Amino acid sequence: MKEDLISFLWKFQYFNKMALATTRCEELFIISVGQENHNTGPDFFNAQISIDNQKWAGNVEIHVKASDWYAHGHEQDVNYENIILHVVWENDMPVFRYDNTIIPTLELKNRITPSVLVNYQRLIGAKKKWINCEKSIGSIDDFTLDNWLERLYIERLEDKSVLITKLLEQSNNDWENVLFKLLLRSFGLKVNGDSFLAISNTIDFSIIRKEQDNLNAMEALLFGMAGLLNTSTEGTYVTYLKNEFTYLKAKYTLVPMVTSVQFFRLRPNNFPTIRLSQLANLYHQQKSLFSKLISFENLEDIYDLFDIVASEFWDTHYTFETISKCRKKRLSKSFMDLLLINTIVPLKFMYQHHIGTPNNELILDLMNEICSEKNGIITQFLKLKIQSDSAAKSQGLLQLKNGYCDKQRCLRCVIGKNLLMNES
Repeated sequence: MKEDLISFLWKFQYFNKMALATTRCEELFIISVGQENHNTGPDFFNAQISIDNQKWAGNVEIHVKASDWYAHGHEQDVNYENIILHVVWENDMPVFRYDNTIIPTLELKNRITPSVLVNYQRLIGAKKKWINCEKSIGSIDDFTLDNWLERLYIERLEDKSVLITKLLEQSNNDWENVLFKLLLRSFGLKVNGDSFLAISNTIDFSIIRKEQDNLNAMEALLFGMAGLLNTSTEGTYVTYLKNEFTYLKAKYTLVPMVTSVQFFRLRPNNFPTIRLSQLANLYHQQKSLFSKLISFENLEDIYDLFDIVASEFWDTHYTFETISKCRKKRLSKSFMDLLLINTIVPLKFMYQHHIGTPNNELILDLMNEICSEKNGIITQFLKLKIQSDSAAKSQGLLQLKNGYCDKQRCLRCVIGKNLLMNES
């Protein structure tokens, strides 16, 4: 028996409430279970109960055994003086407040349907698996699963809003600046994302505004700050970029990034040279990019906006040093989808909430039009017969795995809740 199960049973009132009484045979009526507390202090705040027709308002504490009250030192903690009910699995001893008055106790062990305990042991107590419910998740009906994954996707957007909020604070609420930082991070993908974000922190966005009319200056700025111009290669294009960066570095007192970007284990199209050139071209061609991205309601508008190629030099190069077969380095639709998933839609979601006009339905509609991501987690869910046919669903599945399954939060998951209460 674990405390999280008792909290779950109390929160959702999954126990027999017939002739409900405290361990001292006082008639008990539950008006409100209270608000669950995930931080330190009592487990539930602001509960309301009636004991022998006397109404009480205060906090509820949850324990496996009543004696855990003393094992946890609550008798010496002023935060527990306002406990109106002690909910326990087993009442092994009476518990008193600091003023020596006894705390009313509700014992649950004889009020729980046996199937709940069997299901809990099956769900939580089994041998280590990829996810606890992998043998039974397929039994969850599509309506329940789809609704839960939608809620998880919105939760994932809220989690992503933490970084956006931080960047807004750092930039004095300059949304264009934040967009630049997030795009730079996304263009770096997982391998170079943090390094690209670090580049954005070394360039004041006012410089981007001043130089974006000059493509060569934009490329020199990004390449130089990434340390990519420290090459012995000569040639008209490279020499011009080096000279331009020397000028810009002196003009704006720039300090290039110390950490180098990576090429290892990247496909050539994702090399930092290609991605930075594409981003430079994007900002050169699109002014007031934030206002364009934040107002879109049609994905085709985004695909047209991001129909970008790297500069001509990169038609025959992936690095400054080596010539390659001639090929235009255009942003692919799959890469644009990643930008939508990881940057554009989260920023749109955050901005809508910022101005007080949230539209989760529009956000979900957009994400349901984007193809599902393909990665190890989505593939593993597919093996469990859980299909992912859109980016909204794949993002929801990622939130499920990382935010719930990996953290053993089964009792806070709709899937776990349904499996626990299944009486079959």
